[in-house]
Amino acid sequence: MKITGLETIDHAPQVVAEWLNFLQDALGWNERGRAYMLLRETLHALRDYLTVAEAADLGAQLPVLIRGIYYEGWVPDRTPVHPRSREDFLTRVGGAFKVTPLYDPEVAVAAVFDLLRIKTSQGEIDQVTSALRKSLRDLWH
Repeated sequence: MKITGLETIDHAPQVVAEWLNFLQDALGWNERGRAYMLLRETLHALRDYLTVAEAADLGAQLPVLIRGIYYEGWVPDRTPVHPRSREDFLTRVGGAFKVTPLYDPEVAVAAVFDLLRIKTSQGEIDQVTSALRKSLRDLWH
């Protein structure tokens, strides 16, 4: 459906739906809101674990509406956050799931990382993973 006549804008909701479908399929979830929360929280945690320059480089590779989710609430002066361990990352993402906790945060985060690996360039993923601590890098299959 053409609303604006700009393909990037008109196609943006479909792209988000595709990303959420990927996560739902990968995790066997039937709750779209849960998949959205996982995507948002993982993107925010990843963004905040990177330097400002690397976070911006990754953001530039994301589709327009996903990019908006990624940048929502970002305060560049507060990044990278400390501490930045694997456990801190998983606790941060899992902490958003108060009503129905994540059964296995590692598997959930790895699904988002798999999605990013599929949807962004290998060069960007190499830069992102090299900027992370090894323990967190291991979640990128």
